[in-house]
Amino acid sequence: MISYKEGNTRFNYRIDGVCISNGHILLHRAITDDFWALPGGRAELLEYSPDTLRREMKEELDVEVDVGKLLWIAENFFEYGDDSWHVLSLYYVFNFPEGHTYYSLAEFNGIEESGRLIFKWHPISELVNTRLFPSFLRKSLTNLPNAIVHILHQDKE
Repeated sequence: MISYKEGNTRFNYRIDGVCISNGHILLHRAITDDFWALPGGRAELLEYSPDTLRREMKEELDVEVDVGKLLWIAENFFEYGDDSWHVLSLYYVFNFPEGHTYYSLAEFNGIEESGRLIFKWHPISELVNTRLFPSFLRKSLTNLPNAIVHILHQDKE
């Protein structure tokens, strides 16, 4: 995984997925967290970023996904636990195979790490009131860009 720690500072290179269906966005969280995030995970060395998203969805949900266009490149800075984080993320559109069961389930558990991830479809119209991080997504997901956008973001929450 492309991740390292120096003292109380951490860096992650993360690939995130945006899956939208019927006005809802798929989010996930660990069962111990009180906030939501987009599905995805850390890239491996020498791994293309779309392949990272495919691998993560296979590991977390045992499904082959179709990865589409790149939406955002984001440099995100935040505090979590006792650490300061610097996360470089690429955000891609992705879809499950047509008619897949996950589209019809309001909420479901991931299969990785004994189901410690909860996946849930959230109404896009209600994201401004959702504890979603990085927080820029609360508004950005309501109007996806036509071209790649570079975002510099710092969460203070």
